[in-house]
Amino acid sequence: MNRSWIQISARRPAGGFSLVELLVVLVILIILSVMLSRSLSGTRRATNRELCRKNLQEIYLVCSIYAHDNQGAFPRLQGARTSEEPLSLLLPRSTTETAMFICPGGDDQGLPEGESFARRRISYAYYMGRGTNNSGAEVLLTDWQVDTRPKTTGQPLFSADGKKPGNNHGNEGGNLLLVSGGVEYSGPKAARDLPLPPGVALLNPNHE
Repeated sequence: MNRSWIQISARRPAGGFSLVELLVVLVILIILSVMLSRSLSGTRRATNRELCRKNLQEIYLVCSIYAHDNQGAFPRLQGARTSEEPLSLLLPRSTTETAMFICPGGDDQGLPEGESFARRRISYAYYMGRGTNNSGAEVLLTDWQVDTRPKTTGQPLFSADGKKPGNNHGNEGGNLLLVSGGVEYSGPKAARDLPLPPGVALLNPNHE
């Protein structure tokens, strides 16, 4: 009885497909679906990195306005422990917009427009203590870093496994905004030395 049923089931129905053929088609569809999903995911990550780059360039313009009014100094706040504290000095005199301070690749919440975010959370780390008289090759802001220590080439800079800390862009690295206004991209390991000379402090965003 069972053998007969198997033989009947395996037979190709008239004008239709066999069970094996249907299974092959299903597997092919699953593979194509996975490939498309990965492609779309990669496109989305690349888009987020580009939007993040534009955010940093907008912040640079606002910092430049602030520096023009403060003898070339970018925002500084004595005793600051997080990047939100000095950068919130940009509001409302230099800007009222806050969307630029949130990386589209991360999960940080949006900020109220025109209000101080000193006690809230932004997405970017800040090298406090620099100004327009510094070398244009020095770094001013970056995506959230793994820690606030100085870095040498090859040391961990951003998350390598996509987990916190420093995972604005998962495990794919992050953006670096220079004093010149240019933006560089680095993988999880620092692509260049990032020292902390006297008078400069690296402040991460508040992720406690």
